[in-house]
Amino acid sequence: QVQLVESRGGLVQAGGSLTLSCAASGRTFSRYNMGWFRQAPGKEREFVAAITTNNWSGISTYYADSVRGRFTISRNNAKSTLYLQMNTLKPDDTAVYSCAAVQAQLDSASVRQIGTYDIWGQGTQVTVDS
Repeated sequence: QVQLVESRGGLVQAGGSLTLSCAASGRTFSRYNMGWFRQAPGKEREFVAAITTNNWSGISTYYADSVRGRFTISRNNAKSTLYLQMNTLKPDDTAVYSCAAVQAQLDSASVRQIGTYDIWGQGTQVTVDS
C-alpha cells in the first residue's frame, strides 16, 4: 500500500498559478488510480480532478466543472508522483487540497466520490488572495 505526501501549497495572487505534487511511497504507484480533492473553510470536501488507467480505455482524466480548463492533473509513474497544475487561480480556489488513491477500476461517476478512495494524503493549504 502506498503512502501519499503532498507538497507545500502556498499563497498566490488571483490570476496566478501553482503546481501541487503528491509523492507516493512504494513501488506500486502505477497500479493506483489517483484523485485530487479540496475542502474550503466551512464547506464539505469536494472533487477536483482524477486520473485513471483502464485496460480498455487507457489513461483518462476527469475534472470538476469549476476547474475544467484551468487545472491539469498528470502523473509520472517513474517518479511515483501525481501533479495538479493550477492556473488562473481564483479566491474561490482557496482550500486544503488532498490527493487520494485507490486500486479499484473506476468510472466517470465513482472517480468523483470521496468514498471511492482509501488512501489519502495529509492535505496542503492553498490560499488565493484577491
